[in-house]
Amino acid sequence: MDNTNILTYTDGDGGLPASPRLRFNKEGSLLAVTTSDNGIKILANNDGQRMLRTLETRAFDGARGLSEAVNVKPIIGGPLGPIANVSSSASPIHERPDRIQQAMSLLGNMESSRVADVKPRIDTADKIKSWKSPDVSDSSHVKTLKLPDPQTPSKIVRLLYTNSGLAVLALASNAVHKLWKWQRHERNPSGRSSASSVPQLWQPPNGALMSNDLNDGKQPAEDSVACIALSKNDSYVMSASGGKVSLFNMMTFKVMTTFMAPPPAATYLAFHPQDNNIIAIGMEDSTIQIYNVRVDEVKTKLKGHQKRISGLAFSQSLNILVSSGADAQLCAWSIDGWEKKKSRPIQPPPGHLSPLVGETRVQFHNNQSHVLVVHESQIAIYDAQLECLRSWYPRDSLGSPISSAIYSCDGLLIFTGFCDGAVGIFDSDSLNLRCRIAPSAYISSSISNNNGNAFPVVIAAHPSDPNQFALGMSDGAVHVIEPSDSEAKWGGSTLQENGGALPSNPSSSALNSNNNNNNNNNNNNTQPSETPSR
Repeated sequence: MDNTNILTYTDGDGGLPASPRLRFNKEGSLLAVTTSDNGIKILANNDGQRMLRTLETRAFDGARGLSEAVNVKPIIGGPLGPIANVSSSASPIHERPDRIQQAMSLLGNMESSRVADVKPRIDTADKIKSWKSPDVSDSSHVKTLKLPDPQTPSKIVRLLYTNSGLAVLALASNAVHKLWKWQRHERNPSGRSSASSVPQLWQPPNGALMSNDLNDGKQPAEDSVACIALSKNDSYVMSASGGKVSLFNMMTFKVMTTFMAPPPAATYLAFHPQDNNIIAIGMEDSTIQIYNVRVDEVKTKLKGHQKRISGLAFSQSLNILVSSGADAQLCAWSIDGWEKKKSRPIQPPPGHLSPLVGETRVQFHNNQSHVLVVHESQIAIYDAQLECLRSWYPRDSLGSPISSAIYSCDGLLIFTGFCDGAVGIFDSDSLNLRCRIAPSAYISSSISNNNGNAFPVVIAAHPSDPNQFALGMSDGAVHVIEPSDSEAKWGGSTLQENGGALPSNPSSSALNSNNNNNNNNNNNNTQPSETPSR
């Protein structure tokens, strides 16, 4: 990496897209490359070929080794000496012979200079994991905690962690907020949220509730579009449930001010990344109002959607605001002059002929250049020019409509809720499924029987633990979920290298675009599709 000259190269045998996706294994001895026909080619150096032979022998009892090596190509000269380009069968999979790609030698002599001291790690046969992603269906395989709530249950419509990670804040359909705080004690010395420690449903000493305005009772709370946003220092929360927008003190639950009386009602709230006094407010009439709280003034009104606004996400590094609506449209706005830079509908699934409609959410990745787009029909990754890079559509064991999705705090995972109660955990780069959590893993059978098919309306990701998330349920419950003590993370490292089941669909435009905007600014201002900007 300290030299701009090419180290070596090898012929890929053609069939590669303009911008193939690449991934090394941990040892650097195998390189997976996507092909134009949605296949995969495996390039291997000498250590990698030894690993393939050993794995094949152990996994398949030596049924067919790499002895069928054919198609030896002419020697290619390189700066590290001659490099053999040998094609051989990498795996005796008979179901799809048309999709089998050949393993080729890459960097033939590189072991001597780069990995001479690294020996390939060969797992024993009983540790070789299936290519199918794990299905968690039993509570013993996951750590879950249903948060205590003596109040009358009401559907959770918005959910977020405080920025400190010490509490969870929920907004129910009856316009009442609920705040759970974890306490410091011997089992939880940090005081951070945990599925192993029961928090307290907190209220101020006077017992006050934090309740939103309900538009003078003219609009039932269940039918209103709720929205919520938390200040960066967790000191106040801005919220609405179909009526006025209320600003609450988080310590006293007192209303500091109200504004924006309907109609139209506010449907989404997002703080400006550089000025907490400026708020982008998505409205029921499809407009976006840029509001200054300090002077109680609407600075400008943005028009570009056809239906109510359902998502807003700021990118400070790119200086843009991306909006989404119930019209399944995406718009990008310049923060400087608030002019619209681009707009487009989200791509429908294959075979879906009519344009999509319905609630659409957006969230920027930590790199501030990729956008997670969430619709009941898909999760998708778009770039800042609103080009679709990759998408995934419900199918097979995760065939129900999507109810919610969010990036993990490190941006490596996407937690996705489904309307049948299942939760899918996806690799954020490839959208391959790493883990499926069945409802039976976190909902007890007695509760399930009493409440019918409860499902996660909203998901929140912990701000510092990339493997913890919380579910706000249709039956009013809130669950905190973590991997079991025996698993360090969701899906494990083998699935991350191999890719999981239910692969995603690369966009045709993604295969021909080269997106290199890898800005590593920490994104504290763009929160999940369900959780507003902080």
